[in-house]
Amino acid sequence: MAADVPGSAAQEEPEPGRRVLALLDKAIGSQTVLVRKHIARARQRHPEATPAQTIRSLERMYVSALTGTGAAVGGSAAAPGVGTAVSLALSAGEAFSSLELSTLFALSLAEVHGVPIDEVERRRTIVMGILLGGSGSATIGKVAERTGQHWGRQVVAKVPVETLRRINKVLGKHFVTKYGTKQGIIVLGRVAPFGIGAVIGGGANAALATLAVRAGRRAFGPPPSA
Repeated sequence: MAADVPGSAAQEEPEPGRRVLALLDKAIGSQTVLVRKHIARARQRHPEATPAQTIRSLERMYVSALTGTGAAVGGSAAAPGVGTAVSLALSAGEAFSSLELSTLFALSLAEVHGVPIDEVERRRTIVMGILLGGSGSATIGKVAERTGQHWGRQVVAKVPVETLRRINKVLGKHFVTKYGTKQGIIVLGRVAPFGIGAVIGGGANAALATLAVRAGRRAFGPPPSA
């Protein structure tokens, strides 16, 4: 699994869309090399775990980590003496950390399901498709001109890279609009005073993680037997 991310998905996108997609590519590049270590960590307590059990562990780890980072930054941002500028900086940094955690989760699911992630376009499709949920799967099926369940196996693992590039171009526009907007709202919510930011940050991240878990299940379907 190569960690390089050639040919940024951010090309031809205006600001601030280019920045959002550049962060996505950065997250993909940094997390790809950690996928197998992450899976090994999920199986650490149960080395003989089945793929289904490993996936459940990955889901629990992801929801817990994302919820924890959101609540921690929300609480820090609301602490006495922390100015708005510092609060926003803390929260913006956490938004990228959340994107990294989500990227690692999505790519780890693909690895357990045996879906190839050796090419950057496949990695982009997997990550954006899962984070966009239902709209992501609908876009993938429409552009790929394929119908049926489990696009992670039926599309990402089988269609040519050129088709994935077309899919990613459309997904990228939706990703900038939907994911960027959601994160922007969450960032502002985390700087709310009197501890409210911790509740907003943790709750919002938990909701995003839960949606991603559901999207991952739809994307790949039942776990493999081995």
